[in-house]
Amino acid sequence: MGKVLKPGVTIKGTKDGLLFYLDDSRPFSAVLEELKHKLENTQAANIWDGPDMKVIIKLGERQITRTEEKSIRALFSKRKNLIIHEFQSEGKHYLQREEDEIEVKSGTVRSGQVLVHSGNLLFLGDVNPGGTIQCTGSIYVLGALRGLAHAGCEGDENAIIVASVLRPTQLRIADVISRPPDRWDEAEVGMRFAYLSDHQIAVEKIHLLGQLRPEFEWKTTRRRFL
Repeated sequence: MGKVLKPGVTIKGTKDGLLFYLDDSRPFSAVLEELKHKLENTQAANIWDGPDMKVIIKLGERQITRTEEKSIRALFSKRKNLIIHEFQSEGKHYLQREEDEIEVKSGTVRSGQVLVHSGNLLFLGDVNPGGTIQCTGSIYVLGALRGLAHAGCEGDENAIIVASVLRPTQLRIADVISRPPDRWDEAEVGMRFAYLSDHQIAVEKIHLLGQLRPEFEWKTTRRRFL
């Protein structure tokens, strides 16, 4: 006898509404098809067409993409009384971190402090001398960068470092290190960015980003802030 698969979608009622358990061992496409079938089941009209009910989607250990989330919400939108309250994954955020996603943090990185981040980071604040930001992706500082910034710390040579005031004690991109001049030209104002060119770190004004790194100009339309 063949192995009997457990349901891809299990629905349980609670005093607060409905729990939808989506089996994390099945392909997402199969689970989505089963969810579609259940929501279109006319025999469940007494539930689907009843009063408003809060729905919690339990994903098990699965994380989903933003597109997959939209596909689930689109199915539930056909049942106006079923209102998705939240998605839940076990022990982690339910959304997968996308390559172009930027997380936002704010504050001040003071001397002796190290801010470590996985992915791309938009930092709202200053990085003081002796402070460090280290990211696996790109670093965007809306403030003064006067400490050390290490982008692409796991080897991403396409990462960039951007700052409103770029006066670092040291820049690193992947395994390339650039030391600052003995004295910064204080006449140079405006946002600047650092990038790798011929295995050396180069610094340019921000308006040249689209010319020198056109892929970043295109990606900015796709970035999502958390």
